[in-house]
Amino acid sequence: MDPRSEVVIRQQDYLNGQVLLINAPNDQLAKNLPSQVQASVWTWSYADHQSFQSAGINSHFSVEFPQASFDQVVIFVPKSKELLNYILHVVVSQLTLGQSVFLVGEKKGGVERAAKQLLQYGKAFKIDSARHCQFWHMKIEKTEIHKPLDHWLKNYIVQVNQQQLEICALPGVFSQDHLDVGTAVLLPYLSQVKSGKIADFGCGAGIISAYLAKLNPNQHIFALDVDAFALRSTEFTFQKNDLNLAQLHLQPVTGFVDAPKDLDAIVSNPPFHQGIHTNYDASEELCQLAKKHLKSSGELWIVANRFLNYPPLIEQSFGQCLVKADQQGFKVLYACANRVS
Repeated sequence: MDPRSEVVIRQQDYLNGQVLLINAPNDQLAKNLPSQVQASVWTWSYADHQSFQSAGINSHFSVEFPQASFDQVVIFVPKSKELLNYILHVVVSQLTLGQSVFLVGEKKGGVERAAKQLLQYGKAFKIDSARHCQFWHMKIEKTEIHKPLDHWLKNYIVQVNQQQLEICALPGVFSQDHLDVGTAVLLPYLSQVKSGKIADFGCGAGIISAYLAKLNPNQHIFALDVDAFALRSTEFTFQKNDLNLAQLHLQPVTGFVDAPKDLDAIVSNPPFHQGIHTNYDASEELCQLAKKHLKSSGELWIVANRFLNYPPLIEQSFGQCLVKADQQGFKVLYACANRVS
C-alpha cells in the first residue's frame, strides 16, 4: 500500500461518514477504512479510475467536484501548487463551515508547502508524521462562491510559421503557462505528417492536436490522455481558436493500448512523469505498440529528450527509425509502418 495511505489508516479514527478521497493513490485504501467510513474517490487519472472501478470502489473521473454530499474530504497533495489551489477552492465551495478537510502527502512531494495553502480557509494542524509523509487537518472557517472552470485557465500564444494558436491550459496540465521546448522542436514538422485519422498521444493542453487541425480542416484528431484536465484543456484550446469540434475526438486512455486502430499517423510528445515520479512505461509502450495501431502506410512522429533511448524500441517494431531533427536537447523521431495489407 502507498505510504500516504498507510498514514491515513494510522489516523483512521479521525474519519467518519461519507468521505471523499481526492487524488488518492491507486491502492486499496478505500476498502481498508473502518465501517463508519463510506469512502469514494475523485480522480482525474483514467488509469486509476478504471482500477478503482474494477476493485468495486466508488470512483468519479472528472475535473469537477462529484455531484454528491460528503462529510469529510482527504486530499492527496498533487504535484502542482496551482492544481491544489483549484481543489481547495472547489472543496470549500461545496462543503460548509466546520467540515473537516485532511491533507496528506510525501515530504519530498511538498506537503509542508501544501499545508500552508490550507491557511487561507482555516487553521491547519499536523496530526501525524510517518513513512516520510505528513497528515494535516483543517476545519473550514471560510467558504467561497464556486468559480467556473474557465476562471482557472492560463492562456498563451504559440506562433509556428504563419500559424498562430492561443493555448488554454488548466492547472496541473503539462506546460501550463508556456510552450515546452520539445513541442516547439516538433511543431514545424507537423506539416509533413500524413493527413487523415491522427492520434495525439498525451495531448496535454492540445497544442499538437490544435495545430494539426488548423493545418488541415479535414483531419480527424484523436486526442488521447490519461488526465481529465488535459482532455478538457484540449477542448478549451479548440474552442478558443474557433476550430471545428467535430474534428476532435477526446478519449481518456489508461495507456497507448487504448488508442484507436487503423490510424494514418500517431504524433506525440510522450509523457514520462507520473505525479512527482519519473515513469517511462507509457512512452515505451507507445514505441512498442504504435505499429499495431497504424494503417499499412501509417506514420509515427515522436519528439523526445536526446538521452531517452527510444530509437531502438521503434526499430524493433518498425525496422527503422529516422532522426528528423536533433535540436536543443530533443530529437524528432519518425517511422513508417509500410506493412503489406
